Amino acid sequence: MSKKSTDTKDMVLIGAGIMSATLGMLAKELDPSLSIEVFERLDYAGGESSDAWNNAGTGHAAYCELNYTPQNNKGNVDVLKALRISEWFENSKEFWAYLVERKLLPEPSTFIRKVPHMSIVWGDENVAYLKRRHKNLVASPLFKDMTYTEDRAQMEQWFPIVMRGRKKDQKLAATRMEIGTDVNFGALTRHMFDNLKAMPGVGLHYEHEVEDLKQMKDGIWVITVKDLKSKSRFKIQSRRIFIGAGGATLHLLDNADIREGRGYGGFPVGGQWLKCVNPELIDKHWAKVYGKASVGSPPMSVPHVDTRFIDGKKELLFGPFATFSTKFLKNGSYMDLPKSIELENLIPMISAGYQNIPLTKYLIEQVRQSPEDRLAALREYVPYAKMEDWVLQDAGQRVQVIKKDDEKGGVLEFGTEVISSQDGTAAALMGASPGASTAVSIMLSLLPVFFRENSTKAPWKSKLQEIVPTFRKFVREDEALLKETRERTSSILGI
Repeated sequence: MSKKSTDTKDMVLIGAGIMSATLGMLAKELDPSLSIEVFERLDYAGGESSDAWNNAGTGHAAYCELNYTPQNNKGNVDVLKALRISEWFENSKEFWAYLVERKLLPEPSTFIRKVPHMSIVWGDENVAYLKRRHKNLVASPLFKDMTYTEDRAQMEQWFPIVMRGRKKDQKLAATRMEIGTDVNFGALTRHMFDNLKAMPGVGLHYEHEVEDLKQMKDGIWVITVKDLKSKSRFKIQSRRIFIGAGGATLHLLDNADIREGRGYGGFPVGGQWLKCVNPELIDKHWAKVYGKASVGSPPMSVPHVDTRFIDGKKELLFGPFATFSTKFLKNGSYMDLPKSIELENLIPMISAGYQNIPLTKYLIEQVRQSPEDRLAALREYVPYAKMEDWVLQDAGQRVQVIKKDDEKGGVLEFGTEVISSQDGTAAALMGASPGASTAVSIMLSLLPVFFRENSTKAPWKSKLQEIVPTFRKFVREDEALLKETRERTSSILGI
């Protein structure tokens, strides 16, 4: 085994997705002298969960995603999570605007476009829920401009293909946020890495797989890397490691053997889209229209009729439909799930499985779906849909986090989980929605873990204020500050 480098790097990023790209860009902006190495097993960046075809939702700002505003058994709608996510998305837009101004990102339309975000529900109970949700949300400046309607004529203007052919006696309600966006996180990731690799002290290595992580007594990490083309292996040393490898993170976290990461398990959930191939339908629809998830389904399976821009082309997708595979990555191994089971996470995984029988039932039903079943699901949202106008397209693979719980033994988490070591030298990110859309806030919160001393000093605080002006400020309550930042980022990003 050859040794490629004898010097100790400041940071190694494992996985070239949106999380690693964001952390790398933030770190280099705060300290240009940092040395960073990035290792990615694919031959390009953003090829797994960050890719536009694999990403179950784009531009998550909680405007239309009903799973972020749950209703309890008394009919009260909790909007706190939606407020947080919406604030975090404002942080993301601020960071991207900063990079555009600094010429570290190209023309914004290559990765972000303005697309209205809408929700639609039907039936008395769901209409009552949406009305309560709207009332609670518009109390915050973040959602002040959200429009609610039960007027069918208005809805026909908002989303004609969703309304055409719908039963006249069906009770409907919808909300609309005009300032919604579509974000191509695959393109954004690749743009950031294009600039990162040109910076002094940054090495970007595609078709390289991290096989082993070992921390020495002095706290330095020794990383064993395999060159997938030459089949050779080498070791590299680093003061810090970030594992942002999507579904592969669980295996690498186990390999790193940090105390905080013990006992975690993972449950893989895949997805598929129905992709529209009828130009007339694609042209008529200009929105992200979300409905309510089926009982027992994971949040990534919230059905939506979705306008996307991928590789400069307008697309129309419906779904996603859940699939099941024991792979943890789209390009992974069928042995990923079996190999992840060990003594420390066995009880949490069994407990979580027992508590989520409806999810198991849902996945079985989804896997058994016929083309006619998928068409029937589509027709709930696009009533006059025809089989010949839509083709099945594979989406990505997610690993939902399973962690220990003192009362329940183990719980299945549907959000994004960050695990960091007590000594501040290692961190890993697992989970799914809202994921990419809140990458900036997640990575900003990780910086004080990795750079404890610098993060408290005036130069860092001042620079962070320049990069993300409203970070850790409650714009949900400050209408003037929110108006100021939205006007600025919208102007810079062309949205």
